[in-house]
Amino acid sequence: MFWLVCAGFAICGCGQQRSGPSLQDLDIDALAAEATAAMKVLGKEQPGAVSAAKSDRPSSLRLEKTKLKFGFIKLTDCAPLVIAKEQGFFADEGLQVEIEAQPNWKTLLERVISGELDGAHMLSGQPIASTIGINGEAHVITAFTMDQNGNAITVSNSIWEEMQKADPALQSSQPKHPISADALRSVVADRKASGDLLKMGMVFPVSTHNYELRYWLAAAGIHPGMYTSADTTGVTDAEVLLSVTPPPMMPQVMEVGTIQGYCVGEPWNQQAVVKGIGVPVVTNYDIWKNNPEKVFGVTKAWNDENRNTHVAVVKALIQAGKWLDEVDAAGKFVNRESAVQLLSKANYVGADVDVIRNSMTGYFYFQKSDKRELPDFNVFFKSHATYPWYSDGVWFLTQMRRWGQITEPKSAEWYGETAKKIYRPDIYREAAERLISEGKLDRSEVPGSDTDGYKPPTAEFIDGITFDGHDPITYLNAHKIGNKDE
Repeated sequence: MFWLVCAGFAICGCGQQRSGPSLQDLDIDALAAEATAAMKVLGKEQPGAVSAAKSDRPSSLRLEKTKLKFGFIKLTDCAPLVIAKEQGFFADEGLQVEIEAQPNWKTLLERVISGELDGAHMLSGQPIASTIGINGEAHVITAFTMDQNGNAITVSNSIWEEMQKADPALQSSQPKHPISADALRSVVADRKASGDLLKMGMVFPVSTHNYELRYWLAAAGIHPGMYTSADTTGVTDAEVLLSVTPPPMMPQVMEVGTIQGYCVGEPWNQQAVVKGIGVPVVTNYDIWKNNPEKVFGVTKAWNDENRNTHVAVVKALIQAGKWLDEVDAAGKFVNRESAVQLLSKANYVGADVDVIRNSMTGYFYFQKSDKRELPDFNVFFKSHATYPWYSDGVWFLTQMRRWGQITEPKSAEWYGETAKKIYRPDIYREAAERLISEGKLDRSEVPGSDTDGYKPPTAEFIDGITFDGHDPITYLNAHKIGNKDE
């Protein structure tokens, strides 16, 4: 299958033509590091060797490691990694980076923990789950949020037709959005009565997709199932069976009838529209406006050994996010079309240009007859989107507790303390301060120094329930379905 193939060749930078090898091509940092190591052996270390090789760069960071390999999954929100490489932001920081597609989220995380990968495009829940011991234990941290929003829930054509019968308002070629799961209740009830429960896919047990799909169903009174110490599949009391499917395989698995719907990132919802096999009914922007989606994750041990390198990586990713969100005077994206062309390459997302373009350039197709402006479907930088907010971590922890992945009650203090072990704004701030001093970032583009790391309370969820990261227990208990704590 074309989306599982990772080509072993590099793509040249956009519009950058060189008559000969650059300093980055020659890997001056690596050569300098090797020379320094050799001088140490001879007892003739020259401390100035590496810094001299970098004298053309504004950064004074002394990098511990310059050749890096990062993993990603074939989704459009891997874009910051792709752009940091292809637009030279990594190279500008003295880094030679290889980015490699991984077959699934489980393998990706395992390879980061084992050290085969230096870091990766991760689900927001992965560093958290690893650190607190859900499905194994390894301390993984994040200093960079890769994007906001970017997911949708798609149902098969047959399920959409049943939803339209249940709610005639959906029979319009352009029905009112957002679409709740209310119209799905009768479908779920009929299938439950027949003993054939509705089946839907999500990408990983601790993925945003799992929690968003559960949130959407539960907001309409549909029970998505509980995890227990004896049930790690999360189907206890379920009225809809949720199962893991790798993102690029979602459309095909739905088309053959194994599942009847799914929650996934792009371009795999738009693929269903293009192929005529399904209808995206709601985006996660409407489930939780401006929700955090992916993060860049590394092990704490890797960071401790390569702190300066980590800062350099975050510097490059911040610039890539800013490049992706740049708009002209009319508010139109300046660079998204170039990003679409890059992402379509086989060794990146590997989907058709038109499919990727649908959501990446400010629009989203719910049906071929229903194209809507959605400029914030993918947010890569603006409104402090890339900052590692503690409150983001707290929200994911509440969902892990709500659905039973965290099996025992926790204190309100535990949520904040745990988030602070994983989310590292100190690293982000060091990277941002260096970019500000280099004139590449404005201070207004970074949260003020007086922030406590928590976003303001928000009720911009599909059920209208207010989330305050400082008060996770009240938020947890406000939901009708799921665990509740004292």
